[in-house]
Amino acid sequence: MAEHQEGFEPGADEEEELYEHHRLVADAGQTPLRVDRFVTNLVANMSRTKLQVSAHAGYVRVNGVPVKPNHKVRGGDVVTIELPRPVIEYVLVPEPMDLDIVHEDAELLVLNKPAGLVVHPGNGNFTGTLVHGVAHHLMLDPLVARTGEIPRPGLVHRLDKDTTGLMVLGKTEPAMTDLSLQFFDRTVERRYHALVWGDLERDGTVTGHIGRSRRDRKLQSVFPDGDEGKHAVTHFRVLERLGLVTLVECKLETGRTHQIRVHMQHIGHPLFGDTSYGGAVPVKGRPGAAYHRFLDHQFARLPRQALHAKTLGFRHPATGAWMQFDSELPADLSEVLAAWRAYVGAAASGTGL
Repeated sequence: MAEHQEGFEPGADEEEELYEHHRLVADAGQTPLRVDRFVTNLVANMSRTKLQVSAHAGYVRVNGVPVKPNHKVRGGDVVTIELPRPVIEYVLVPEPMDLDIVHEDAELLVLNKPAGLVVHPGNGNFTGTLVHGVAHHLMLDPLVARTGEIPRPGLVHRLDKDTTGLMVLGKTEPAMTDLSLQFFDRTVERRYHALVWGDLERDGTVTGHIGRSRRDRKLQSVFPDGDEGKHAVTHFRVLERLGLVTLVECKLETGRTHQIRVHMQHIGHPLFGDTSYGGAVPVKGRPGAAYHRFLDHQFARLPRQALHAKTLGFRHPATGAWMQFDSELPADLSEVLAAWRAYVGAAASGTGL
């Protein structure tokens, strides 16, 4: 099984046949942005240097016209990368998998995703993903990607590998289109429970463009000035104060990669256990052997970010009826919450660590 090839080495003769490897369409509200930044913000594993070299070789086009790296992309522009070699095909072979299905009908299915499960193939995870399991559940034949895009049957949104909770997938093309439009129009209701470091004084909203980090392409960063990334808004509400940590409910107005994780880090309250965004170290609390033992136990119980997609609501694509689903917190997060409650109680009674 061959994966879609992201890297490239320009320099071939212009008379050679070119093949489209990437196609990106700028949102209508896209502020003018250099094409090299625009592409590397959206395409994983593509360095800005390689993109610039390819642009100088004529392989980067905007609306069909070759452009240089400093060309400004604007709303509605179609950016393509066309290289002198065919795109490598990828075959998605359905795989049997135990799926926690909450609801299923002729148009869609709603399921509870466990921690550790990658949603779709890519970046080294080309087997064993949720999409492979869904393809098997739907009894699909192996799907061949002839355009270089890896097949993602049913997928209209996603959760991070170590985030748990509710997802909806379309079973038909009309259902996928309708659900995708609901996500695009921001009419889907998504509420997450997150355990964050620190004592949040009040409910609030985080607003800030999110794009790929300049330091680490695997991570995201907030760009408050909006010079990079995409517009993102996260609303949060305090559910329970637990001394050094707080349980909050986050409601997404937009759906950017790592949105809750990077937004909460941006305001100084990273998610508990989040190794990527600074939450897997003692952010709050006085140094001490007993306290560090307590934290070590909790990090071992929850070796991931404390984030669960608890509530999901949307309009049924066929009937138009509003559908609302709620899920229980997973065992690992529930156990850590119980441990923090006990810790706070012991501290209040004077018998704490």
